[in-house]
Amino acid sequence: MGKRRIRTLTAMCVLALAAVLSMGVSPATAKPMPTVVLVHGAFADTTSWDPVAAELRGRGYDVVVPSNPLRGPAYDSATIEKVLADIPGPVLLVGHSYGGVVITNTHAPNVAGMVYVAGFAPAQGEPAMAALNPLTFPGSQLVPPTLQVKTVDDPTNPVGKNLDAYIDPSHFHQAFCQDVSDATAAEMIAHQRSLALVANLEPTQDPSWAHLPTWAVIPDQDRVIPPASERSMAERAGAQITDIPGASHAVLMSQPGQVAGVIERAAASL
Repeated sequence: MGKRRIRTLTAMCVLALAAVLSMGVSPATAKPMPTVVLVHGAFADTTSWDPVAAELRGRGYDVVVPSNPLRGPAYDSATIEKVLADIPGPVLLVGHSYGGVVITNTHAPNVAGMVYVAGFAPAQGEPAMAALNPLTFPGSQLVPPTLQVKTVDDPTNPVGKNLDAYIDPSHFHQAFCQDVSDATAAEMIAHQRSLALVANLEPTQDPSWAHLPTWAVIPDQDRVIPPASERSMAERAGAQITDIPGASHAVLMSQPGQVAGVIERAAASL
């Protein structure tokens, strides 16, 4: 091979390398996009995440929406941990409402960050009910007659039964999701799942937000968890906070684009 051809090939290799470097990162070292795991809260099921999941999948994210048993932080977080064990690569864990309690108590080596959406973020030894103390944070409508109790079959309980809390359907729209249409509220009521009454009384153990980067979405018209309480928990967790004016506790249903945007920004920073 002649010297001139060698020089030409060398120049071409240098230009190719420069082009790759100008992109900031080579394909071999590009950061993988995290899988987004969306954990639903009480008085809801996996369908409550449908609008946000659709937004994220449309933006190229792998999204997993496991069923939350709603039996208590220890039991529910163990269920989520089993799901996480089957996911390769990094995970961004997102919890709505009581789902925030669950992700707070979830620990898995592949979780790289946390997002709380109108969520509880309890501290060590703290039950979720502490965030609803009316003397400290007044305003929650999660009280009778809106909140009701019933006996349910529960195979996770040694006696096979449990006392569960649920929202009276006649109060659901105004207390839980006042910013969605009547049709959407009716669909949410049809998918309502009750929460074991003891779940909000079980203390948190080793909050995961203490060890991970954290974000929080606070809807300023939340009638379930007072926004001031959400802000106090988020600030304690060192979360990057996004306020959504005019949104209800069901902000994941009424403002899915904004919620997905926060999740996407969190994912991009991991």
